[in-house]
Order: sequence, then C-alpha cells, then structure tokens
Amino acid sequence: MDAEIRITAEPIDNAHCKFLVSLPVHSGGVRRFASSEAARGSPLAEAIFAIPGAEVTEVIVSGNLVTVVKRSAAPWQAVGKSVGAAIRSALASGRAAVAPKPAGAAVPGGVDDDALYDRVAELFDAQVNPMVARHGGRVELIDVQDAVVMLRMAGGCQGCGMADVTLRQGIEAMLQQSVPEVKGIVDITDHTAGTNPYFAAAKK
Repeated sequence: MDAEIRITAEPIDNAHCKFLVSLPVHSGGVRRFASSEAARGSPLAEAIFAIPGAEVTEVIVSGNLVTVVKRSAAPWQAVGKSVGAAIRSALASGRAAVAPKPAGAAVPGGVDDDALYDRVAELFDAQVNPMVARHGGRVELIDVQDAVVMLRMAGGCQGCGMADVTLRQGIEAMLQQSVPEVKGIVDITDHTAGTNPYFAAAKK
C-alpha cells in the first residue's frame, strides 16, 4: 500500500510545512493538535510529535492535508522524510489515522481556535478565494493561533502591489463581518518570491 501513497511537501517557512497526501487522511473536518498529549489516540499525530529532534509544536489535519509546525532549526528536507514516513505508517495500519474530534469542552474566554479554524476555512472557500481567483490569486489558511489567523497569498496575489489592500479591505473586512471573534491577521507570504515583488529582498 505504501507505493500508492504519494505525499508532496510544501514548506511555508522554517516553522510551517504543508504535506499534501494522495489519500484522504481525515474526513471529519479539521483536527488541530497543539501538544503530544492532545495527540493521544490519533496515531498519525502521535507519530509526528514523536519525531526526534523536530520539536513539533502543532499538527493540523484536514482532508488530504497535514500541516506541521516545528520549533527546531532542522530543515524541512530532513524532517519531511520522517513526517512522510509517519503519515504512510498511520495510513497503512488499517486503523483510523486521526481520532474524531471530542465533544467540545469549555474554552477559557469562549474562543476555540479549532472552531475558528473551521469557520475561517469555510469563509475562505465560499467567499475569499472566489473573490481573489478573479485576479488569478489564491489565499491559503495556514493556522489560527489565539484567535489570530495566519495566511499565505499565492498565485497572482503573491508579490502583487495590491496585496495589502486585498488583505486589509477585502479579507479582513470579511472576517470581521463573518467571524468577529478573530482578533487579527498575519500574512506570512514571501512576497519577494512573487512574480511582481513589491518588497525589496534586501530590506528586513
């Protein structure tokens, strides 16, 4: 079965990497694991948190996508192989790779990042991406941490001089209206790598 599982790694930055799997990993919405303790009972997340030297801090699983967040400085070229092996092993075991989301527990302050991630992802699919697709762009939801949305712009939006306008007047306005619990947005796009970069690469 291993030969049938294809995994494509898409590093976002040194801390975040998306792994696109050719088979469904989890069909029950989004599961977000913020610790090895939270991963117990979900073999795929358990295995990723256990990767030696990776210092994994978060695993997000949705459909065919596995997003891994790590603290170590180790390059994704090295860590990615272990993540791929963990995904293949979990899918080949015959058991559910990811356990169903437990019944919602009370969250301090009433803000649940998992629930916000679900709602923001739905908004991106239904409204945000159809809007930016008209200009050849795409916006990817990376994570929601402490009610702050982390996103990356791709396609025509990457390096576009109007990206900040799209972000503030378009996406941020939609989020304020549809998901008012969101406290802010962080754009982690490397705009210097876009087709029309408007940030000078040398300036930090």
